[in-house]
Amino acid sequence: MTALAPQVLPDLRTARRAVTVAFLVHGLSAAAWVARIPQIKEHLGLSAGTLGLALLGSPIGVVLATRVAGRTVARRGSRATVLVSGTAAALAPVALGLSVNLPTLVCALVLLGASLGLMDVAMNAQGVAIERGYGRPIMSGLHGVYSIGTLVAAVVGSGAAHAHVPVRVHLTVLGVLFAVLLLTGARGLLDRSDPHLDEEPATALSDPLADAPANAAVPDGGGRESTGKATGTGFLLALLGVIGLCSFVGEGAMADWSAVYLKESLGAGAGFAGLGYAGCAVAMTLGRLAGDRVVGRFGAVRVLRAGSLVACAGLGGGLAIGEPWAAVAGFTLFGLGVAVVAPVTFSASGNLPGIPAAHGIARVTAVGYLGLLGGPPVIGFVAQAVGLPWALAVPAALSGMIVLLAGATRAADR
Repeated sequence: MTALAPQVLPDLRTARRAVTVAFLVHGLSAAAWVARIPQIKEHLGLSAGTLGLALLGSPIGVVLATRVAGRTVARRGSRATVLVSGTAAALAPVALGLSVNLPTLVCALVLLGASLGLMDVAMNAQGVAIERGYGRPIMSGLHGVYSIGTLVAAVVGSGAAHAHVPVRVHLTVLGVLFAVLLLTGARGLLDRSDPHLDEEPATALSDPLADAPANAAVPDGGGRESTGKATGTGFLLALLGVIGLCSFVGEGAMADWSAVYLKESLGAGAGFAGLGYAGCAVAMTLGRLAGDRVVGRFGAVRVLRAGSLVACAGLGGGLAIGEPWAAVAGFTLFGLGVAVVAPVTFSASGNLPGIPAAHGIARVTAVGYLGLLGGPPVIGFVAQAVGLPWALAVPAALSGMIVLLAGATRAADR
């Protein structure tokens, strides 16, 4: 292993820089238009209900993309998939800015969601392969760069809105810049000839569990043990998906409900109310940037359990105290506690034996995104029934569930 390092690491370093750019562009593209939603709503003359209907376009695109992501990577390779879908994602804000009515806005959002979903799976597959070559965790840092991208795009968008820059100009300029950044900075991704990649096409692409590489080891004893291994892998994928869902429900809830809780339930001012999600987002970003070193030292399972306990206790305590400062502290601790859940879960799903990384990641991503997209509406329904403070206790309880399921991420320590 040591003797091979001087030959392997230069290419891996190049690939790591390239996939870092891909994660950055993914975050930039996802958040580029968020601060301009009010102007787009006003320009198109949409009601709140109509805008809510239009916003379904993005999750629909994500769902469609994750269903075909595994087979797309198997046929085209993760490098080509990142570059093509990433270019589409980078230019999707241009289409959003140029929307002239509800149908064109919905189509642009479907494009955004589908391209981001496909890019998500492919770039995480690249990240897992590069991490495998390094022999130490790097996924948390990559997800940290994604978080930086979302924060930068949000700040730029807010500045453009404050300066009254036309939406079309703002999003067109950013889209072109994002595309140039991706195509120039991500060319060094690993190609299909690299031994670290696991992208063997399979004969039964409709079932990711059937997509084992041709040279995968098969236990002696024939079909019964092989079937048992596939069943065990499928069960682990299901558990990893549940872990992702538990975390993503909270992330979506913090984004959509933290300010509402601070303002309407605790009587905080509008400016202070925004600190809830800001604290969560900043803590999550910092936690991810430091996460690789922590995971490398203590192991994925231990870090996931400790972090989830912090998230559960922090959010639960903040809600129990019922003061604005305590709520902001609770939201911040929640973001710090769940920071490494997504990178560790993707790393584990990409390192399960018997299936290519992209198929495992696609399966887990599909389940996890259900929490991110469906969690906020569920929180709203629960809040309607029992009140928002109790509804926000749901993410705290789900964080506690991650503590119990964290053993499923043991593959990330390989």
